[in-house]
Amino acid sequence: MARPPKIAPGLPSKQQVLDFIQTSDVPAGKREIAKAFGLKGQEKIALKKLLRDMADEGLIDGKKTAFHRMGGVPKVTVLRVVDTEDGEAIAIPDSWHPDDATPPPRLRLIERKKGSALRAGDRVLARTEETGSGWIAHPMKKLPNQAEAVMGIVEVDGSGKNWLAPIDRRVRHAAPIADLGGAEPGNLVLAEPAGRSPRAGVKVIQVLGDPLAPKAFSLIAIHKFGIPHTFPGEVLEEGKQAATLPLSEDRREDLRHLPIVAIDPADARDHDDAIWAEPDGEGGFRAVVAIADVSFYVRPGSKLDREARKRGNSVYFPDRVVPMLPEVLSADVCSLKQGETRAAMACHLTISANGAVTAWRFSRALVRIAENIAYEDAQAQIDNSEAPQHLQNLWACWRALEAARHKRDPLELELPERRVVLDEAGKIASIAVRERLDAHRVVEDFMIAANVAAAKALESKTSPVVYRIHEPPSREKLIALRDYLATFERKLALGQVITPGLFNRMLKDIADESEKALIMEAVLRSQTQAYYGPSNAGHFGLALGSYAHFTSPIRRYADLLVHRALVDAFALEQPKPTNGLPAASGLSDRDRADLGRVSEAISSAERRAMEAERETIDRYVAAWLAGHIGETFETRITGVQRFGLFATIIGLGGDGLVPVSILGNERFHHDEAARQLVGESTGTTYAVGDRMQLRLAEANPLTGALKFEPVDGAGGAIEPRGKPSPLKRQGKHLVGKRGRPSNIRHQGRRKR
Repeated sequence: MARPPKIAPGLPSKQQVLDFIQTSDVPAGKREIAKAFGLKGQEKIALKKLLRDMADEGLIDGKKTAFHRMGGVPKVTVLRVVDTEDGEAIAIPDSWHPDDATPPPRLRLIERKKGSALRAGDRVLARTEETGSGWIAHPMKKLPNQAEAVMGIVEVDGSGKNWLAPIDRRVRHAAPIADLGGAEPGNLVLAEPAGRSPRAGVKVIQVLGDPLAPKAFSLIAIHKFGIPHTFPGEVLEEGKQAATLPLSEDRREDLRHLPIVAIDPADARDHDDAIWAEPDGEGGFRAVVAIADVSFYVRPGSKLDREARKRGNSVYFPDRVVPMLPEVLSADVCSLKQGETRAAMACHLTISANGAVTAWRFSRALVRIAENIAYEDAQAQIDNSEAPQHLQNLWACWRALEAARHKRDPLELELPERRVVLDEAGKIASIAVRERLDAHRVVEDFMIAANVAAAKALESKTSPVVYRIHEPPSREKLIALRDYLATFERKLALGQVITPGLFNRMLKDIADESEKALIMEAVLRSQTQAYYGPSNAGHFGLALGSYAHFTSPIRRYADLLVHRALVDAFALEQPKPTNGLPAASGLSDRDRADLGRVSEAISSAERRAMEAERETIDRYVAAWLAGHIGETFETRITGVQRFGLFATIIGLGGDGLVPVSILGNERFHHDEAARQLVGESTGTTYAVGDRMQLRLAEANPLTGALKFEPVDGAGGAIEPRGKPSPLKRQGKHLVGKRGRPSNIRHQGRRKR
């Protein structure tokens, strides 16, 4: 470490100031400089002018509490994490205020402990140094995050005061708006604190428009979860460049003669998998699972690769997709389209009559998809005995795979998926639970077979593997499940080996549908969350010892890493490109050295995408239901808390609250272990899994929140305890008794 220069008292020269701020072990502001040179009185005034002159000359930048050399970074400074590259956090100076021609330097954070996982928005005090390969920083301590922008709706109360009504249902209070920033009542906006005190309110920093306009619900999720949704210009340009890469026919296996088909949802935005099978003449089958060869186009270390790694996966909303790759690749060159020659990574499988995969082989290939077909259309052809031979062969091979799956006995839980259909104007045409067809199972079982083959193929070469891991339930969750099952007089012995089949048999033996729904919900809650990692721990839910994601590299970065590993392990490298893109398409040295960090990052991105997609669906459901206020629905109780119960509309979804205060004119006891509310006077019980008729009282499209009220046997509302304030519809908002929007709860005031 360089020693600070010897300091003589008196007003320093410009060079002395530069030397000091470059070597100071603390942020070098005006106060620190004055103290270091022993300045007092008029000398401090002269120093202030000197620093101003140096800034005007372009010698230094920053602010009075921390200066740095123009274009450089202070030796100790506050950094803000803005990105991740190759699993490492990338930060910029938190106080950087450059002009357009001087972008902030990007510093690679070298963390002492792996897995500390600094994320975008985190602030750290760090020691910095400039190396031959760029700036690096060593975090000294993590700092409290500054208040982030809040999204909400501008609303006006009865006195004419502006409030920011939050769209996040977890935020219970509205904030006074100190500066509208050009926004109007009803606008969806981003705002930030106007001062340090909550009483200062917020100021609008961006107007996003009509919150109920088409595509607004997904925009809310994109902003709330910080999902990268615009590609930098250099990434788009490199995508166009990669799309022109020529396919080397002499270095790829030619499979264009096979009638390979891609079976996808009718509204699929990309097609990264296709399948083919035929009898082998010995009772078994030969099969090919062809997957888009994304690794050929997206090379390690390229701008495309860094952007894809940052995103982690594509995010799918009813009205748009936020792709992992630019559309020139994701929706065109990489997408397996009917009649087009495409580059593919082919998994060749030999499948026995009982569905066992007895051999596998991987190759880089050329394919020409015979047909892009929707699940529903493929199923209709099979059901009507009108299917072409290649579809009949697929179903025949699948029945063998299905037999093997039943023997393996993976976890079988009924998890309905809601499908939102929009019209051409972007408005909701229908919402329904997606029908589960054999066609879905056909594709799934072929994909599972290929994923298992990829994992085992890499293991056979002792190559790095990014596994898809689903660990067995923890002992704590099993104990909670055992205690809950005991309330139904059912037993779960913890001394036995816990397998998916154990849960399947438990559910199969339950005849009562209400009880079955209760226990299925409990079994689901006991499961761990799947994740990616380089150390194999098996996949409990699928009852598989080795499992990796191989089949969706257009939309999942984990699959792209598996493809690269296969390229290395089986010598599948293609000729070096001549257009300046990186030569290798296998794993980079950095990936090999630290797959754990990369796996952790893409697991986090996956969880972010799942939450964003789920919340957006909830908003669409609430928007559709807003036109059905007052109607009665068949619901099922999904949760019970001390303050009320949650229910979802059967066949539609959308969770809503029934406050305990309107359940009837008696007190209710919350039995947490049994997950039920019990009336102290009548013994009336509301338990998770119960079906009940509920009337829809409120639907908020902006938060996705619903509110129900119970009805009696005659269809009338149950008399509530107390007298809650009546609500009426007014315009787009629910307005309370005093004319103030009902979702506004003022900061600093008690709830009445």
